[in-house]
Amino acid sequence: QLQLVESGGGSVQAGGSLRLSCAASGFSLGYYGIGWFRQAPGKEREGVACVSCSVSMTKYADSVKGRFTIDRDNTRKTVNLQMNGLKHEDADVYDCAADLKAICTLVQPDYRSWGQGTQVTVSS
Repeated sequence: QLQLVESGGGSVQAGGSLRLSCAASGFSLGYYGIGWFRQAPGKEREGVACVSCSVSMTKYADSVKGRFTIDRDNTRKTVNLQMNGLKHEDADVYDCAADLKAICTLVQPDYRSWGQGTQVTVSS
């Protein structure tokens, strides 16, 4: 089972930016399709962004289009989520997920490996 670790969460003022990273201990994520999801207390988990193995496909939830960008680093050891123009409604626990099917999907059951999550807080 792939062990994923998220980092980069924190507290930011509305309108600010954060960059989240997803890494796998001892493995390159280059062969995996990666998704970023978020969940607020009492709400269902929402797919935010995804990138396919070949980086030929990315997809975003309508709520974050134009503000969030998903990308891989050059060595393909991390997949990052750049979040700009953060709003109060973006405050959630963000998880990354991976699957060897390598496609880009915002559907939770398509992923078999999940991280523990990183908290994003947006203040006024």
